[in-house]
Amino acid sequence: MPTAAEDIRYQASDLIEYATALFAAAGCDGDKPTTIATGLVEADLLGHTTHGLQLASVYLGDLANGSMTPRGEPDTVADRGGVVTWDGRRLPGVWLAAKAVDLAVARAVEHGLVTIVIRESHHIACLAAFLQRATDRGFMITIASSDPAVASVAPFGGRKAVFTPDPLAVGIPTDGDPIMIDISSSITTNGMAARLRREGKRFPGPWALDSAGQPTDNPEALFGDSPGTLLPIGGMDHGHKGYGLALMVEALTQGLSGFGRADAPPRWGAAVFIQVIDPSAFGGADAFKRETGWLAAACRATPPVPGVDAVRLPGQRGLERKRQTLKEGVKLYPGILAALEPFAVKFGIVPPRPIEDAKR
Repeated sequence: MPTAAEDIRYQASDLIEYATALFAAAGCDGDKPTTIATGLVEADLLGHTTHGLQLASVYLGDLANGSMTPRGEPDTVADRGGVVTWDGRRLPGVWLAAKAVDLAVARAVEHGLVTIVIRESHHIACLAAFLQRATDRGFMITIASSDPAVASVAPFGGRKAVFTPDPLAVGIPTDGDPIMIDISSSITTNGMAARLRREGKRFPGPWALDSAGQPTDNPEALFGDSPGTLLPIGGMDHGHKGYGLALMVEALTQGLSGFGRADAPPRWGAAVFIQVIDPSAFGGADAFKRETGWLAAACRATPPVPGVDAVRLPGQRGLERKRQTLKEGVKLYPGILAALEPFAVKFGIVPPRPIEDAKR
């Protein structure tokens, strides 16, 4: 009996192998194909389906049209040991960010705190997908990203877009699972807005402004000749909070890297801020985990309000989903494999088989 479409699942390793083959065939050298594929699938495992394999077809398209650089290394603009600046040369952002996190982790052993900023990177996908590269080593990590070529979020009180959603992610080791914070300065992301628009759906609330500055739940207002804007976190009432966060992210990513909106870059991409902290260089690793572990337990033990089954920590649901999905298989969001099919045909690569089909 055929498997229902909504129950089709794939082994994560098969999806990684498939995406790796596609990026290798598209010209990416070295460990780039595997790193990109692993990062995108990790996003799907954590439940960030707008920033997982859905982006693979977009990235492959950019490799084909030359707006993503497939080969080589970033240029070092500055290096003081604990502070590094790279020019990413439009190399794959997922690979650049992973490489920067690994370098920061390695150097944090000596320096205690390492900050790396990257300018002229291609898009880096899901920020949460990089956090465990540091937290699994007992290090705290902060990642921020912005796109100086794109504007879709207005400053609080305004109706002309200046910022991107400007995401910020923080990984905090504890005596158990890490706390994994992944938020945007805006109420939602451009990827989610585009998905809802394609599907003819609306936001759950007035998350955007139309071109006249009126609140709306219609993502269509963000597109067309006179687009509106996404609202910052806090919306119409307390949007100054998201506005302030966006200003900070833009300064950390574009200000520190020395390249941003003032340069009017013509192509979408990313400016990236990555900071890794070794708690042993401060009050001690054990003391750090004792404090963060106590805080995590206190949050989970808080009595929930009516209608909520339990208080969760940021990232808790994603990690639970990841463990379950690794056992049961990945259920991809509709349309992802179909978008990759033209590239598979072009490169002669066989798509992965669903788990049930593979068993037959």
